[in-house]
Amino acid sequence: MTDSISPRLARRIALAAQGFRRQHDQTSSERRPGIRSLSNMVEKLGLLQIDSVNVFERAHYLPVFARLGAYDKGDLDRLTLGPAPRFIEYVAHEASFLPRETWPLMRWRMTEFRDRSLVEADSWARQNETLLGWLVAELEATGPVPASAIEHDANQRRGPWWGWSDVKRGLETLFRWGDVVIAGRERFERHYALPHHVFTPELLTQDVPRAEAHRRLVEVGARAHGIGTVADFADYFRLGIADSIVAVRQLEDAGVLVPVRVDGWKQNAWLHRDARQPRTIEATALLSPFDPVVWDRKRTERLFDFHYRIEIYTPAPQRVFGYYVLPVLVDDRVVGRVDLKHDRQAGVLRVQAAWQEAGAPPDTAARLAAVLAATARWQGADDVWVAARGNLATALRSEVAAIA
Repeated sequence: MTDSISPRLARRIALAAQGFRRQHDQTSSERRPGIRSLSNMVEKLGLLQIDSVNVFERAHYLPVFARLGAYDKGDLDRLTLGPAPRFIEYVAHEASFLPRETWPLMRWRMTEFRDRSLVEADSWARQNETLLGWLVAELEATGPVPASAIEHDANQRRGPWWGWSDVKRGLETLFRWGDVVIAGRERFERHYALPHHVFTPELLTQDVPRAEAHRRLVEVGARAHGIGTVADFADYFRLGIADSIVAVRQLEDAGVLVPVRVDGWKQNAWLHRDARQPRTIEATALLSPFDPVVWDRKRTERLFDFHYRIEIYTPAPQRVFGYYVLPVLVDDRVVGRVDLKHDRQAGVLRVQAAWQEAGAPPDTAARLAAVLAATARWQGADDVWVAARGNLATALRSEVAAIA
């Protein structure tokens, strides 16, 4: 008999699987989480999505802060951007930092990228085979280097037809094929290398069949979600539905996934066998647009009854809530959203708009103000400024002023 789970319990299961359980102390600067805590959290999530937008904060820093509170970003940099990073980059749920052990599970995707690049006789990759070969030889000779250095050498040695755009496209093509990897970043500029410069022979020689890779990736997604549909689990690594259905059935047969029914969900659902079912979630957090809790907008609506779209690419007059808007999590509900900007020159965290959902708890403004104050300290801002826009703005401004 399939167990029935209430929507609220489904939310708590999902949040607990994502590392939310008890409220961390937003006011204390002592006992900051160290590298081990950061590493364990990223392992739990399975990946951190990367995005270049920096109007508030780069995307990969925010999920860790939401779950662990203030930490030293330099520690996460050592795990993700250093010359021998614990977490490497590849195309997972878009560009992401992944545990090194996940890299062999993506070989099928590398093969698909290569096949698509070479399918046409007049494709860019076929027309630039000489450049691609030169790039590999250059990296073999020099070891890990930034793209700008390779571009300079290309212009020096081969002429202006090998400029920045060709070199960059060639490196990105080889990166997608798995012939080139990222060996850290400096000032967020990628350093490119060959796989043997970064990975151990044991990792490089792993040959994981496509079906097994899908099963293992679906399990990572299911563990990180705690509860969900086939589409939820597939989306974690952008997998095809057909392959994911097979993987879910295999995991169900193995007892890893348990079929359940969530009241109000039209789709079939599964619970990971290790998922916790907490009675309460104590959390107040800002969720990045690229946080796994909200990055799948359909799942967000199903779990939280919260309609969310990022409006960065929407013309300003047509934006409803703001430019870089982050959902606000209070316990097991998403109760509002804020449009944030870190004005680094002025040393101010600017709340350009603040909104609350219908039925938000009475202490929403007070709890959000505490999180904003902690966020400002973490980012090195001296003040929090709240604009008048939004139905939460007045109450939030009062709470922020009370803390200052």
